[in-house]
Amino acid sequence: MPALTPWYRCLMKDVVIVGAGPIGIEAAILAKRAGLDHLLLDKGSVVDAIRHYPVYMTFFTSSDRLEVGGHPLVSATDKPTRKEALDYYRKVVQNEALPLHTYTHVTAVEPRAKGGFNVVTQPTPPSGPADSTEVIAAKHVVLATGYFDNPKLLGVPGEELAHVSHYYDEAHPYMGRNVVIIGAGSSAADAALDLYRGGARVTMVHRGANLRHSLKYWIKPNLENRIKEGSIGAHFQTVVQAITPQHVIVTKGGQTLQLPADRVYALTGYQASSQLLRTAGVHVDTETQAAKLDPVTFESNVPGVYVIGSAGFGNRTSDVFIENGLLHARAAMNALVARMKTARQAAGVAS
Repeated sequence: MPALTPWYRCLMKDVVIVGAGPIGIEAAILAKRAGLDHLLLDKGSVVDAIRHYPVYMTFFTSSDRLEVGGHPLVSATDKPTRKEALDYYRKVVQNEALPLHTYTHVTAVEPRAKGGFNVVTQPTPPSGPADSTEVIAAKHVVLATGYFDNPKLLGVPGEELAHVSHYYDEAHPYMGRNVVIIGAGSSAADAALDLYRGGARVTMVHRGANLRHSLKYWIKPNLENRIKEGSIGAHFQTVVQAITPQHVIVTKGGQTLQLPADRVYALTGYQASSQLLRTAGVHVDTETQAAKLDPVTFESNVPGVYVIGSAGFGNRTSDVFIENGLLHARAAMNALVARMKTARQAAGVAS
């Protein structure tokens, strides 16, 4: 039997924000400062995507471009580390006293017959058993769910094995071990170089003819030199067919190769899931999986549902970063606040 919804969640919120990454946090801060009754939800921790970044990662962008709510992000250099970012966003949420429920998975956003939406949630560990359901009523919903928890799967046998990951963590455990990296973008390149420096035997596999064109310009020469000297193995125009506990099986030039692999990182990219958008009735492009949005307000075709950051861009993940996602949050919240102000003024005149 589903758990009963607590009384305080039965009250209709002005806005429920789904996703407690930097973009969702910015939206929640703006909702608070506008005096809206709001709630911030995330199926993981605060800034859960950043938590899953490589342990010793440094951001490509400067600290000031990652700031939310006007709070300064102080870092040892101009570009913050993963740890500095985690500390920063956690403290912002605490200092702003944002109403936040972590480990709360939103499974659906359902339009209500008399207006507003039911936000259907299930707890995820350590919050509670996943078979219980709660419903939160909201006048508006802002989706800021990002894309990092939805990797592009290879769709090959063995991808589900324990030694296969779609997220790179660190090099230390793999000194003297065989590591295969599938992919040739910036994340794959960073991982390959880090593993090489950590003493791993690294092999990259990529279906394209060369390294990805989007590879960061300051990374590319280093990686190319390591490949040229043989410090990092690389197989281009090579397709993964299967993964076994000991090997990655690939085809290259009509031949089948077995690459030794104690660890496999399938760093083939990510894309925003359209599942939640579809439950709300948002129109989604069949090819790009991007949502139909107002380019100024980021409101969807469903009045009251706003989609900000990369959540609405499907597989066009290179179009949105934290920096311009923050602009989405500000535009959406400005539009939402203006709409509520107009509605309240109209109600006041009517009464």
